[in-house]
Amino acid sequence: MSIKTSFQGLLIYLAMALYLAALVMSILRRQRACQRLFLAGCISTMLAIIYRWAHTGHPPMQNLFEVFLWLGLLAYPASLASDRILGLSSVRADICIGILALIPAGLVFSDQPQALPAALQSPLFIPHVAMYMISYMFMAKAGYWAIIQLTSRPGQVQTTADRATYMTICAGLPFMTAGLLLGSIWGHYAWGDWWGWDPKEMWSLACWSVFLLYLHVRSGTGVRYPRLNPILALTGLAFIVITLLWVNLSRLFAGLHSYAV
Repeated sequence: MSIKTSFQGLLIYLAMALYLAALVMSILRRQRACQRLFLAGCISTMLAIIYRWAHTGHPPMQNLFEVFLWLGLLAYPASLASDRILGLSSVRADICIGILALIPAGLVFSDQPQALPAALQSPLFIPHVAMYMISYMFMAKAGYWAIIQLTSRPGQVQTTADRATYMTICAGLPFMTAGLLLGSIWGHYAWGDWWGWDPKEMWSLACWSVFLLYLHVRSGTGVRYPRLNPILALTGLAFIVITLLWVNLSRLFAGLHSYAV
């Protein structure tokens, strides 16, 4: 466990407390207070990122501490976009995702500043990582809807969850595709290869392939095998977790992306 007593750490813990308070307000059906607390938690997380950026002197997207900090920030805007654009409201799940993202940043991973490797000093650094972070947030939301779909009996709830899973994956996959393409372009300029079969690259491709398979299966055989759809969506989410954690932390997967710890 890594307890942080810095100003940055206090901002992270404040954000976690605000998210938790927002969840309580949502349960109590005080939606206006919930939204305000959710926004306040997002702002607190944003301030922690700004502090980190100023303190390190480079974009805070290098390691897992910083990645989970960004995921904690994206919970609110992703929730807002889903509600306003997709017409899907899942604020309690979104708050829980934000809390779960901030727990590793606040309590698990070290916030010790690191020098930015030469390979990351590229104009593609920010857009490449940002595309993946946005896609991961949408896929986490899709995972929530997939669980609802998988555990519900046939009927309106299951139909609504199926539609929500599909729409959320459709929203997230273009960002994941952009991240994959930007990574390939970046690899060409940094290492001379469009694709190097690095463990992180392979797992990222696997994630993308599973979600693409989900769209194909749902459009082709989803009516006959309705439970296959949420299983594929949850498999894709599991692959994302493997890509983020096991591939980065395990020595079995040492490669060009090993600096992302």
